[in-house]
Amino acid sequence: MLCAALTGITPEVIQDLKRGKPRTLELQSTHNIIALADVDLGAHIFISSVDIEDLSVGDAGIVVEVLGISIMMKRMIGFSHGLHYEERERMSARIKVKSCGASTVKAIYNEGFVKPTTVEVLRCAGYHAG
Repeated sequence: MLCAALTGITPEVIQDLKRGKPRTLELQSTHNIIALADVDLGAHIFISSVDIEDLSVGDAGIVVEVLGISIMMKRMIGFSHGLHYEERERMSARIKVKSCGASTVKAIYNEGFVKPTTVEVLRCAGYHAG
């Protein structure tokens, strides 16, 4: 399965998603926002705690289904010396996802700095003896 990759997500968030409840994540890393630029509702995304620079074949993560997505600009105001103020904008994305299962990276496709990183993943099958 080929899907966009969100990287550098904390292990605690991934563990929370593995419990099966949908969660909303707020992302501010540029590479993660770029990865979401062409993602539609119902799409599958690979999420890993590994940093984008260190992502390699065999790394573990989870595949999630996108339930909701919004990309927005946030306006921030900072004051300097009490007389001047500075306006800044920061792009962020909120994405609601639910876990579809564990997976590992089979191949990585990175076409450049401002292009999304996509990965081909192998979904892991888990069997329980009863």
